[in-house]
Amino acid sequence: MHYSTALYFVPATTLGSETAREIGIFSEQEFFGGVVPYPFVATKAITHPLVYSDAFAPPGWSHTFADQVKDVTLFGHSAFTLDDAHRAGMLVLGHGPARVKPARGVGGRGQEVVSTADELEAVLTKMDQAEVTNHGVVIEQNLDRVTTFSVGEVRVSDLIVTYYGQQRLTKDSRNSDVYGGSDLVVVRGDYDELLKIAPTADLRLAISQARTYDAAAEAFPGFMASRRNYDVAQGLDTDARFCSGVLEQSWRIGGASAAELVALEKFHADPTLRVVRASCVEAYGDHQVPANAVIQFCGVDDRVGPITKYTMVKSDAGPL
Repeated sequence: MHYSTALYFVPATTLGSETAREIGIFSEQEFFGGVVPYPFVATKAITHPLVYSDAFAPPGWSHTFADQVKDVTLFGHSAFTLDDAHRAGMLVLGHGPARVKPARGVGGRGQEVVSTADELEAVLTKMDQAEVTNHGVVIEQNLDRVTTFSVGEVRVSDLIVTYYGQQRLTKDSRNSDVYGGSDLVVVRGDYDELLKIAPTADLRLAISQARTYDAAAEAFPGFMASRRNYDVAQGLDTDARFCSGVLEQSWRIGGASAAELVALEKFHADPTLRVVRASCVEAYGDHQVPANAVIQFCGVDDRVGPITKYTMVKSDAGPL
């Protein structure tokens, strides 16, 4: 359709370059989300290198990107065949338990932890070869006592904000551990401004790792994004050594976006404001919503059942 004024798009998924051109998106000022040249670039698959340099991969695979992020991610590999996935799994198992992750999985769904070759084989046997070929599977080291940080940047109109925060897990309607929301500290400005307010060395490490991952994305031709979110996990390996690494990217409207947007509203309304604390919550089943919350959804979702989503915001500079 044609409109008399310019449109601002909010896609539900990361867009392909061709789709973006067809609907008239040519810059990050025209949409909330990201544009990638190949579908696999929007998945977890890009986070890790192939199990060997000439392993099967889809057209457009970037060895350059994998090399640039290898020091800011956990140990692991991506694979696009079940045979390669088995090789990758055995390599990771040599360092301890491995986490098998469908490349397109969202909110931790479909992931399984394996500790032996037999357990690995049982998980891979259940996987669909076509799904693995088209989108990939990720196998990476599993950590204990994990903290997952959200680090990101959002650009809307003349506003640039960056944030750090922590994710919360909750039980869904099937009693599985899933994403339950995020608590964010959002600052006006770029990553340099965010690092100035980060209160701990571990958090500053997470921000720096996300920043490196973000910069490496320019290795993909035609990539652009106005919403950039990175999950960074920190925890202990089987030898109780501290590990930290980016798990995945989200270049689309996502779980933390409700909190990002209420922060943007605060910054837009008050040009002197520097820092905002914002939270978003996803609660399954019956849930008592705080009086100061803004409800985005409360009802029955076709996929997950009864769920309530809401946000809360405070204008102060205190840490989480």
